[in-house]
Amino acid sequence: MSRRLVLGCVAAGLAMLPVLAGSRPVVEWSFLVLLYAALAQSWNLLGGFGGQVNLGHAAFFGLGALVTRRLWLGGLPLGEALLAGTAAATAMGAVVGAPSLRLRGPYFAIGTLAVAEILRITVGNILPEVSALPATTLAAYALAPRYYLALVLAGAVTAAAWWLTRSRFGCGLVAAREDEAVAESIGVSVFRHRLVAFVLGSGFAGIAGGIFAYYHPSFYPSFAFNPLWTFDPLVIAYLGGAGTVEGPWVGAVVYLALREALALRLGELHLLIFGACFIAVVVALPGGVVQALRGLGGRAARPRRAAGSQATPV
Repeated sequence: MSRRLVLGCVAAGLAMLPVLAGSRPVVEWSFLVLLYAALAQSWNLLGGFGGQVNLGHAAFFGLGALVTRRLWLGGLPLGEALLAGTAAATAMGAVVGAPSLRLRGPYFAIGTLAVAEILRITVGNILPEVSALPATTLAAYALAPRYYLALVLAGAVTAAAWWLTRSRFGCGLVAAREDEAVAESIGVSVFRHRLVAFVLGSGFAGIAGGIFAYYHPSFYPSFAFNPLWTFDPLVIAYLGGAGTVEGPWVGAVVYLALREALALRLGELHLLIFGACFIAVVVALPGGVVQALRGLGGRAARPRRAAGSQATPV
C-alpha cells in the first residue's frame, strides 16, 4: 500500500471521526492529540529542523490564546479574532527572535524562557480572574467545530514541516543545525533562516493558543502562558522524533496515551514515572519512536542471503 493511500485513509478517518465516534470522550481525546501534535510541530520547525531549543514557546501560545479569547468574547467574529491572535504571536516572534537568536547555546534557551515567564507573571498580575464563557455561548457549545479547527491547523503546520524537508530553505536550516561555519561558507544566512523558522513557529503556536481559547470553557489567562505549553511540545517532539515530519504526530499519541494510563493507575506519581520513561527513551532512542520504526522497517526490508552463498567481490 502506497504512502499516499495510507495518508489519504488517515485523513479521511480523522475528518469523519466526529460523525462516526460514538462517544464524546473519544472526540475530546482526538482533539487534544491534534492540538498537541500541531503545537509540537510548531516547536519542531526551529527546535527539530533548526537545532535551537526554544524554551519560551508558551509565550506565543499564551499570547494567541489571550488575544483571541478577549476579542472573541468582546464580540469580534471568531475568524477575525483568530487572525488577530496569530498576528500578535507572529509579531512577538519577530520581536523576541531578532535579539534572542544572536545568543548561542544555552543562553538562547534561557533568554526565551525568561521572556515567557515575564509574560506569565505580568498577565497573572493584570488579569487575575477566571475567563469563563458566557451562559449563552456555553449553552450553544459544540465540540465538532473545535475539533475541525485543530485538524486544519495540524494539517497546515505539518505541511510546513514537509515543505522544510524538501525546500532549499529547509536544507539551509538543517545545514545550519549541523555546522554553522560550513553553512555560512556555502552562502547560508544562519541568522535569517533561524529567524524565519522562529517567526513561523511562533505564528502557528499563536493559532494553537487561539483554538485552545475557543475550546476551553474557563481558565485563568495566565494558565495559557504556563511552561507546560513549552515542555509538553518539547517532550512530544523528542518522543516521536525531533526534526521529522511524523515525529510530533507519533509523539502526541504516545504522550497522551501514556499520560492518561499512568495518571489513572499511579495518581501524582505518574509525573515521576513518566519523566523516567522519557529519559530512558531519549537515551536509548535519540531519534525517537520514528527512528526506531524506521530501523525495524529497514531490517525487515533487508534481503537475507541464502545459506552458503558468498558475496561477489566488487
